Amino acid sequence: MKKLPKPRYAAVRSLFDQQGQVLDSEALVLYIPAPKTVTGEDVLELHIHGGPAIVKAVLAAIGKCSTTNRVRYAEPGEFTRRAFLNDRMDLTKVEALGDTLSAVTEEQRRLSVQGTVSGLAARYESWRQSLLAARGELEALIDFSEDQHFDESPAELVSSVAVQVRALNDLIVYHSSNAVRGELLRNGITLSLIGAPNVGKSSLLNQIVGRNAAIVSHEAGTTRDVVEVGIDLGGFFCRLGDTAGLRSSSRKGQHNGTVIGDVEKEGMRRARENAEQSDVVILVICVEAGSAEYDPRLFIDDEVLQTARDLLVTGKNLIVAVNKMDNNPQQDATRNVVTQVQTLLPQVAQSRIFCISCKDATARSTSSSASVSASADPGNLQRFATGLIDLFKDITNPLSPAHDTSSASMWQESLGATERQRVLLDECSFHLTNFLDQVDTAAAIGDGLEKSTESGLDEADFDIVVAAESLRAAADCLAKLTGRGHVGDVEEVLGVVFEKYVDHNDGFSY
Repeated sequence: MKKLPKPRYAAVRSLFDQQGQVLDSEALVLYIPAPKTVTGEDVLELHIHGGPAIVKAVLAAIGKCSTTNRVRYAEPGEFTRRAFLNDRMDLTKVEALGDTLSAVTEEQRRLSVQGTVSGLAARYESWRQSLLAARGELEALIDFSEDQHFDESPAELVSSVAVQVRALNDLIVYHSSNAVRGELLRNGITLSLIGAPNVGKSSLLNQIVGRNAAIVSHEAGTTRDVVEVGIDLGGFFCRLGDTAGLRSSSRKGQHNGTVIGDVEKEGMRRARENAEQSDVVILVICVEAGSAEYDPRLFIDDEVLQTARDLLVTGKNLIVAVNKMDNNPQQDATRNVVTQVQTLLPQVAQSRIFCISCKDATARSTSSSASVSASADPGNLQRFATGLIDLFKDITNPLSPAHDTSSASMWQESLGATERQRVLLDECSFHLTNFLDQVDTAAAIGDGLEKSTESGLDEADFDIVVAAESLRAAADCLAKLTGRGHVGDVEEVLGVVFEKYVDHNDGFSY
């Protein structure tokens, strides 16, 4: 029998069962002693040949080993749980690991990998320590104000603490906002196509996804419900929804003047609802056939125009695609069309208006003519897709204070904050705001801060005990972020995290 492998050195060994039968004649064995392992415990890795019968035989033999501790299969997420309990990982990195395992697109991969190496946990802990120090100064006033002499007056001390708390609260607010932007990368950006019937919404969706995901027909009202498709666009995961056409029955035009039935009304209601809930709205309008050579006429239904204006009022990210430019291919037509759109929708920047032709793009994709340049952009669809990707970058770039001089990486890392972390950051900000409101109220009264320490805490305009409690609650929120503080619900947090993020490997634990 060969000697045991040297720790941290891979060695080739034969594996036998309890009866001495060879299971794998050339398995790779690697022993890694604690504590410098992924779980903080001793680890033995068996790299065996991958035939199903060999794997099954080795696993069965391991389960029959006679040891002082029972050998069993690891529970879902157990390796990660043990790594956390042995201080090898914190909750922020556990969540980032889960995102790494589920990443599909390039942007999701970059965000998740960044989370596994970021300093979010250290930053949260430094913020918590700052709050503990601030709380200690306030509690010193409570316990020793009558017995000790302070270099600063109570009012000056509280004001100094408020300055620190206000600066920290600003950072937390920005981190929370960036967490929302990070969710767009992690869970996907939702897009909604809105427009009148037969302007080319379904054709545009099919061009973007590269297949016939939606029915294209000259018959109005083909799309009755929301048709949603998931795609990878420039590394961004997107959920693109085609919706029922919006139209008014009162206006004369391409598809108006007819009665709108109950089914179509419901489809229109769902279309508006989908647009309101989307991150980005693509407004599709078109150029009417028979337009003058240098004066193309836009077809945009009153209902569509009003819906677009309502969405812009709410701050929705809206991009305009003017389809059927093949009806007027003149060079000046594009300039005139953009001018008309900006007259109707002045809030939309010129960089977010694209003149396209799904018909030309379809003809190019089905054409076998070698005379058409491979680098051409038929229908201007490539430029439109580039514009979408630029918009995605704008809405997912991290925010930072205008006066901030810290490293840009700090704000880039904040995109990796999960929804759980964002909720706790918002709760922390709530408590800090309560503290600042108390300070501001006392300052507005005049000498409230002075009276709060001279005439007694019970009748004070500024209650230092309540203020200190606000800082304690805020610090507890930060402790929950990493799971390292003395808080009562760490086990509850662990349960949620480890139910969601399961180890993607088989293994034994004992």
